[in-house]
Amino acid sequence: MATTETTTDSMASTTNDGTMSELPAVAAENDDSVHENNKNTTKSITCSNSQRAAAQAGLLPTAKIHISGHPVLAHKLTILRSSTTKSGTFRAVLREVTYHLGYEASSRLTTRPVAITVPVGNSSSHHHNNHNSKTNTTKGNLTTSSSGHALVEQQHLEWPHGQKLKEKIALIPILRSGLGMVDAMLELFPNAAIHHIGMYKVLGHNPVQYFNRLPRKCSSDVAFVLDPVIQTSSTIMSVISILKKWGVAEINVLSVLASRTGLQQVVEAHPDVYITLGSIDDHIDEASGLIMPGLGDAGDRQFGLSGLFDDDDDEALLHPSKRKRTMD
Repeated sequence: MATTETTTDSMASTTNDGTMSELPAVAAENDDSVHENNKNTTKSITCSNSQRAAAQAGLLPTAKIHISGHPVLAHKLTILRSSTTKSGTFRAVLREVTYHLGYEASSRLTTRPVAITVPVGNSSSHHHNNHNSKTNTTKGNLTTSSSGHALVEQQHLEWPHGQKLKEKIALIPILRSGLGMVDAMLELFPNAAIHHIGMYKVLGHNPVQYFNRLPRKCSSDVAFVLDPVIQTSSTIMSVISILKKWGVAEINVLSVLASRTGLQQVVEAHPDVYITLGSIDDHIDEASGLIMPGLGDAGDRQFGLSGLFDDDDDEALLHPSKRKRTMD
């Protein structure tokens, strides 16, 4: 467990690896200074994590890589890898993993102040026990029952220190396997634009683009490229090149797994791109082009082409003691 020492001027935390990082001052003058300190702290921690991730991957410390070391993610990743995981479970777990990675990848986003109102209670209450009144309607700050009797007057506090994401987000799923990562990212960014790019691989040749729904004019500030696995890197690098020509200012790649070789190629070709990963695998099978051990073909496993079907087992809903195979 990390230990923390607190002073009146600043807070220093000792992390598990023994490094010290400066945290925001305990006593801040206002909400704006707290927000600014939090941004600076987030950037320094992200930089430190990126350097450790780069060292783990055998890359230069300048590489903008984040590898999650969360134990829950490691557990979920094992489920994705398992050859016994069926399509429905694979899709559900991929969504959970994507949400986790997306949350970590978005830590660099910034916010702007926005004024809001907050409900702070009721100034008066005129409650009538009318059991026949089933619906309530609100008129301004006064809530009335369907019979017209006043029930409560809701009070609201105006607060000018709310925070709202500043950047416009675009999600770029690479068809078809990236489709399974979209819903989780939409939970984080419900107003994000979604632009599909379809690529298919030909072993030994450059990937072929067969679909592109990018608008002519780029109105997004940050693009999150969604692809479960970075293998030989040819596909992801093609998409990055397309997005740079499109004109988006910042590109983030989200992948569950990456091969060490593929990751090295991406970093060398596009050192300005941020990459968030669940884990790195060392080897690529030259015959299939898949990383080893990997998790198989993510597209096939999501869409029921892996040979495992959720309804194959007629005894799946029986208690083990009642299944024929356990009674032999």
